[in-house]
Amino acid sequence: MSTAVAQKRGLGAVIWDYLTTVDHKKIAHLYLVSGGLFFLIGGLEAMIIRIQLMKPDNDFISAGLYNEMITMHGTTMIFLAAMPLIFALMNAVVPLQIGARDVAFPFLNSLGFWLFLFGGLLLNVSWFTGGAPDAGWTNYAPLSTTSPGHGVDYYVMGLQISGAGTLIGGINFLVTIVNMRAPGMTYMRMPLFTWSVFVTSTLILFAFPALTVGLFLMMFDRMFGSAFFDVGLGGNAIIWEHLFWIFGHPEVYILILPLFGAFSDIFSTFSKKRLFGYSAMVFATVLIGFLGFMVWAHHMFTVGMGPIANSIFAVATMAIAVPTGIKIFNWLFTMWGGQIRMTAAMLWSIAFIPSFTIGGMTGVMLAAAAADFQYHDTYFVVGHFHYVIVGGVAFGIFAALHYWWPKMFGKVLNEKLGKLAFWPFFIGFHLTFFIQHFLGLMGMPRRYWVFLEGQGLATGNLISTIGAFLMAIGTIIFLINVVYTSVKEKKADGDPWEHGRTLEWSIPSPPPHYNFVQTPLVRGLDPLWVEKMDGKEGMTPAEPLGDIHMPNASILPFTMSLGLFIAGFGFIYQIDDPIWLIPVFVGMGITLGSMLIRSVKDDLGHHIHKEELEEDIKKGVGK
Repeated sequence: MSTAVAQKRGLGAVIWDYLTTVDHKKIAHLYLVSGGLFFLIGGLEAMIIRIQLMKPDNDFISAGLYNEMITMHGTTMIFLAAMPLIFALMNAVVPLQIGARDVAFPFLNSLGFWLFLFGGLLLNVSWFTGGAPDAGWTNYAPLSTTSPGHGVDYYVMGLQISGAGTLIGGINFLVTIVNMRAPGMTYMRMPLFTWSVFVTSTLILFAFPALTVGLFLMMFDRMFGSAFFDVGLGGNAIIWEHLFWIFGHPEVYILILPLFGAFSDIFSTFSKKRLFGYSAMVFATVLIGFLGFMVWAHHMFTVGMGPIANSIFAVATMAIAVPTGIKIFNWLFTMWGGQIRMTAAMLWSIAFIPSFTIGGMTGVMLAAAAADFQYHDTYFVVGHFHYVIVGGVAFGIFAALHYWWPKMFGKVLNEKLGKLAFWPFFIGFHLTFFIQHFLGLMGMPRRYWVFLEGQGLATGNLISTIGAFLMAIGTIIFLINVVYTSVKEKKADGDPWEHGRTLEWSIPSPPPHYNFVQTPLVRGLDPLWVEKMDGKEGMTPAEPLGDIHMPNASILPFTMSLGLFIAGFGFIYQIDDPIWLIPVFVGMGITLGSMLIRSVKDDLGHHIHKEELEEDIKKGVGK
């Protein structure tokens, strides 16, 4: 449907369109908006934490509420902000980069989003029902199994539902990249962003089941009286740590690898050069994915695994620095001698290199098991972690949004405002987290609610809090830019950067419903650049113009997820009163009923006819 028609429709029609859509481009919008909202909530929680630690003996919030804040800040930022924002980029870009009309399973794509959203909403309902989870974002047993109230139950149910959505999304992208590449798009011609999404989706496939198992065991311990983690009844609390980190360390790479891919595309485009060492970058990405599964116990050096296990995990952790180092040098060599254009996207990307490198260096320090006994559970770890996640993931998301915004929304984000948002965020980031390494080395423990006068920690904490306010200012300027761009900026071309090298820049911005009028023929790495060098406008088609088969919209993904959301409340509260089994049966009934309808009702999709496509070509929509 063309945008002109869409603008004439009422608000109700637009909402219904988004509730039922299976179009990967609209699902990208949904992920972006909901991930953005959770990012703001997580940021607000971070601000409250920093205000509490602004001065010694502060009583801005109570100790119990502080525990809820640090738990929800970590959980929200990792699971409900970073992951969906990355899924927004994956949905918006990957099908376009491989020359596909949509993902392999559009229905499942929609289901993955609604499961994530309802899981996230369920988790945040806990604020209003007597207390949020308070056992830390890692939810360690026995703290979590003995936590009073229902906070941890919300954590367990919310992440179960949300995690199922992520797992579905990962499988979907794997199948899409394996099966739906355009003719000529061999694996070694795929853009680096698509490659990194391919490796990330593999990590999701293998890592998330470990979290699912852990959450199931926790659910049975808390809601049905089992004793998997109760040492007094023969359980083992350390098993939770293993299950959590077998998921949790690959999760760090699930977050960072897609953005490594985005940086590769951005450096290449704005240096007007091919990416340096393409095949080395591909193998480094695969190697990071492989080694990512062999390092989880470096989070557990102090639990008493013994020197042999500690040594093995220390060596594996240091080994993973090698492929990451290869990437850093290849990005620098890509820029070397290039015609660099310092756009906002490029600014975020260049700032990422030193920031992430500092995170990597402190990571190697933490990987030394003997030294880790000193660093463990201090603010040094908090500083390291945020250098990796904010300096890597947040910078990457900002860079990628500036880069692909025109492809997603048809407008280029205002460059002046983009650069204006960058500086307070960048300076604030280093002010906030650099000092935390030193606070940790001075003995400040993490997760503590107050520190005292005379401990020498007051100045460092004040600097850290000032930095957090600067980051908030940068984020607000970015939001102003989004609003300003949507109102003021003119419509973008298909290739607004003029040096686009990959397939997504060969079609209009935003793309038509069917992406490509004719499937493109890929004749080399950087396929659009190959055509440009031959003096051609756009891509050579791989097929004659013909009817296009597209999937139908469906409300069933929404109702399936809504059912699990309702059942979640029943599972949480049935321990108090059996009457709560009613929402369990009602919710599961809605979900299973929706699945039954999906199974028995044929959904054959619809065709866009050749005549309509010819009309679109005349209007310049589908060129």
